[in-house]
Amino acid sequence: MIEKSEWNRANGHKGKVLWFSGLSGSGKSTLAAETERELFRRGIRCVVLDGDQLRSGINRDLGFTDEDRNENLRRAAEIAALFLSVGFVVLVPMISPSAETRSTIRQRFGPEDYMEVYVKCSLETCEQRDPKGLYRKARSGLIKQFTGIDSLYEPPLEAELTVDTEHEPTEHCVQLLVDSILRDCRS
Repeated sequence: MIEKSEWNRANGHKGKVLWFSGLSGSGKSTLAAETERELFRRGIRCVVLDGDQLRSGINRDLGFTDEDRNENLRRAAEIAALFLSVGFVVLVPMISPSAETRSTIRQRFGPEDYMEVYVKCSLETCEQRDPKGLYRKARSGLIKQFTGIDSLYEPPLEAELTVDTEHEPTEHCVQLLVDSILRDCRS
């Protein structure tokens, strides 16, 4: 088996998992996609493990109970670990509402391999954005246990990086992410 250090050498950079946590509509997927584009442009091997895509594929058997949500996140962390083992920068935009679950995910990785990113945006702004109409459905009772409405979201207290998508433009937030990744992965 090829060692992670060999992959890092071959890739010309270290791998890292960036776990984006924030409310629905905060901009997690947008930031991950734009960061991936910029990293790709710079020759960094990277991948986005988007929560919605995982839910429609490998995790389609899961619902939205607390147990199913935790299993959804556990599977995403295991997939991220596989990509990390071959030196990828892995961008994982998932709501990840519980501090306890985020702590479990953090423990799956070494401190040098993991960065929690809090995508900070108020509930009011996320509801105004509502790109998928989910808040409207949750407020009308069509969606139960919706994070931020009738299911708790605990903002991260241990995030290595906070990006404020409510007050900062996407380009600025992406630049913060790229700078942080390049600093960690090229050293």
